[in-house]
Amino acid sequence: MKVEFYGHVRQYRNLQKEIDANVQKVLLSGQYVMGPMLKQFEGELAAYHGMKYAVGVGNGTDAIWLVLMALGIGPGDEVITHPNTFFATAEAIWIAGATAAFVDCDSKTKCIDPARIEAAITPKTKAIIPVHLYGQCADMPAIKKIADKHKLHLIEDNAQAIGAHGPSFKVGHLSDAATTSFIIQKNLGTFGDGGAVVTNNPQIDERIRKFRNHGSNARNVHSFGFNSRLDDLHAGILSAKLKCIDSWNDLRRKWADRFTAGLKDCRHIDLPVELPGYRHVFHLYVVETKQPAQRDPLLKFLNDAGIDAKTHYSIAIHQQAGYPWGKGARAAGSLTNAERNSASCISLPMYPELTEEEADYVIAKVKEWDRAQA
Repeated sequence: MKVEFYGHVRQYRNLQKEIDANVQKVLLSGQYVMGPMLKQFEGELAAYHGMKYAVGVGNGTDAIWLVLMALGIGPGDEVITHPNTFFATAEAIWIAGATAAFVDCDSKTKCIDPARIEAAITPKTKAIIPVHLYGQCADMPAIKKIADKHKLHLIEDNAQAIGAHGPSFKVGHLSDAATTSFIIQKNLGTFGDGGAVVTNNPQIDERIRKFRNHGSNARNVHSFGFNSRLDDLHAGILSAKLKCIDSWNDLRRKWADRFTAGLKDCRHIDLPVELPGYRHVFHLYVVETKQPAQRDPLLKFLNDAGIDAKTHYSIAIHQQAGYPWGKGARAAGSLTNAERNSASCISLPMYPELTEEEADYVIAKVKEWDRAQA
């Protein structure tokens, strides 16, 4: 059996009528950039998050970078984050001219460990960027306490967890702003690239609206800015999909529960952890082999069996040869958990349109590999 990693085409077929209608609406409007469909989607996205403002931008990397710019964070400043995530989180800090200070992740959730943050704070620290990794929210109440105590900005990288929440908080409600990515792989993805910022801060909203459009909020009037706009065609696709995000996340949780129940007795892998009271939306279902040396053999076994399992962030950011050390980044303490996560992780196929037959085949093959280990 062949089990694909993504269900993009299945998802389009299931929602083709609604998506095509919005695309046609945009095409026939003659307004494809900064038009009415973008305005509509921004309103829908803000409402979905229970927040005042949403600003569509070119991609998720720009979303983080532009928030840093809007907060005046740049050269000479430091921003705390963790390194077992996609390169773009730290890359955005670098693009803004600031230094990324990496702290370790929690050994269970793989999100930033709040207990490690305070030791990383220096007089140069201006912000913390927790990443809601794999679809699980970081411990935002604990992180906010630290940010408030030290008068630091708080920016949530929510590229992987739209629709997730904690027992007493929603994404964006405890921070200056939350950013997201709409690249096709995400739980809410367009057929291309895109991103957004949600915030309750009117100054952040106003500044990003200017930054994304060549420093302009009126025709022919410009200041310092960039070109980072979410096009109306993408906004139309996302508007059609946003109505389904909660039901799609429910299906992801269903498949995650099936995987967890089926794999709970495996001796050679660790399974994802969902914190009590949290809503994990399983952008990725990531298992870890007990020993890093087992990761690649398991991955090959699954791939050879027709299962398109993958590794995500298999080289931690601070271990990437291309990241700028010194002014660009520093390690703030041991990063053992992050390094182990990167060296041991495998993402199993996870999307709403999976079938029971496919999910059970994945379970059977992982268990077959597990039984064969000494």
